[in-house]
Amino acid sequence: MHSETQENRRFAFTKTRLMGLPVPDAGRVVYHDAQTPGLILRITERGQRSFSFYKKVRGRPVRWLLGTFPAMTVEQARTACRVTSGAVAQGKDIQGERQAARHEQTVGGLFAFWLDTHAKQHKRTWQEDERQYNSFLKPWANRKLSSIKKADVQALHAKVGTKNGRYSANRLMALLSAMYGKADDIGYRGANPCKGITKFKETSRDRWLQGEELQRFFAALETEPNRDVRDYFLMSLFAGARKGNILSMRWVDVNLDTALWRIPGEDAKAGQPIVIPLVEPLVALLRDRHARNGTSPWVFPNRKGNHMAEPRGAWSQIIKRAEISDVRPHDLRRTLGSWQAMTGATLPIIGKMLGHRAQVTTAIYARLDVSPVRVAAERAVGAMITAAGGIKMIEMQAHAKEDEEDESP
Repeated sequence: MHSETQENRRFAFTKTRLMGLPVPDAGRVVYHDAQTPGLILRITERGQRSFSFYKKVRGRPVRWLLGTFPAMTVEQARTACRVTSGAVAQGKDIQGERQAARHEQTVGGLFAFWLDTHAKQHKRTWQEDERQYNSFLKPWANRKLSSIKKADVQALHAKVGTKNGRYSANRLMALLSAMYGKADDIGYRGANPCKGITKFKETSRDRWLQGEELQRFFAALETEPNRDVRDYFLMSLFAGARKGNILSMRWVDVNLDTALWRIPGEDAKAGQPIVIPLVEPLVALLRDRHARNGTSPWVFPNRKGNHMAEPRGAWSQIIKRAEISDVRPHDLRRTLGSWQAMTGATLPIIGKMLGHRAQVTTAIYARLDVSPVRVAAERAVGAMITAAGGIKMIEMQAHAKEDEEDESP
C-alpha cells in the first residue's frame, strides 16, 4: 500500500498531479487543495475520484459533493467550493436543503393533495380540475416541484393555447398556479413557476344557434343512436342548465307533476338553489327516462352506478352531421338565453332561468316568481322549434319507445 503523510496530502491541485495519485488498496484516501480552503479530493478503492467541500461548522463536519474528476475540472471545483463556502458562511444549511430536496413532493403528489384537501372540499367543478390534470399535467406527475420552471409553464401554456384554445390554456395555468399556492402546506418552499406569465386575452363568446342551424341540429340529433346523448343535449338546450348540473341531475330534485327541477345550493355555481321550470318536451323526456332508469338516483346514470360523463365525442359527430362549425355544448345554454331575449323576455327573467347571480340583480331575481320564467322558457322553446321547421319533439321520444320495443324479448 502506498504510504503518505498528512502533509504530502495537501498540495495545490493540478490535473496532472491528481491523475497520478494512487488508488488505495481499501477504503478511501482524502487530499486537500492548498490553494482553496475546504476543497478536497477523495479517491476510493474502485478508483473513483470526486471533489467535495469540507468544513467543520460549530464543531460538526459538513461535507458537500461538488462533482467527479476529471469530468469536473480543478478550476470548476474551486469555483463551486468558493460558492458553497459562501453559502455556509451565510448560515445556509446545505445538507438540510439536500435532504429536503430528496424528500421533495412531485407534481402528481401535489395534485393529489390539492384534489383531496381543497378541490373536492370547496369546488363544485373539481372534476374539471381532474380532467385538466389528466389531459395536460400528467406527463409531469413524477417531476419534483422545484424542477418545474417558468419556461416549462410558458411552453405548456403556449402549446395548449394553440391546440386546445386560449380559454383552456388560461384555465390550466390558473389551476397549476393555485396548486403551487397550496404547496407550502406540504413543505415546499420554492417559487411558483406560474408567477409573471401573461395569460392569453379572452373574448366573451356570443355564439348561439339560429333558425337554420337549429333545423340541422335537430335533424342530426334525431339520428343520434345513443338515447342518453340525445336526451342530454335536449336538456342542455331547453333547460339552459350548466353541464355539471345536468350530468349530476337527481330524481329527488325533479317534480314531474309541477314540472320543476330544483338544483340544490351546494350544486349551483352561485351557491344558491336554482329552480328551473321544465317545458313540456322535457317533461315528456324525463317521464320516459324515469320509466327506464327510475331505480337509479341519477337521471343520467352510467353502468358503474354513478352519473354519465360529458359526451364530448358524440357532440363532435352531431355538429359534423349538422354541418355547424364553431359551436360548443355550452353554447346551447347561450342559445336558450338568446331566444328568450328575442321573444321578449327581460334580463332578470333570463337570469332567473339560467341561474345567474349578478350582484346588481340579486334582489330582482329574489322577487321573481317562477311563472313568468316558465312562460318565457316555453315561448323561447316554441320559437326555436318553429324556426327549425316545426320539428315535432314528441317524435324523439317515439324513437326511444321504438328502441325499447325492439330491445324487448
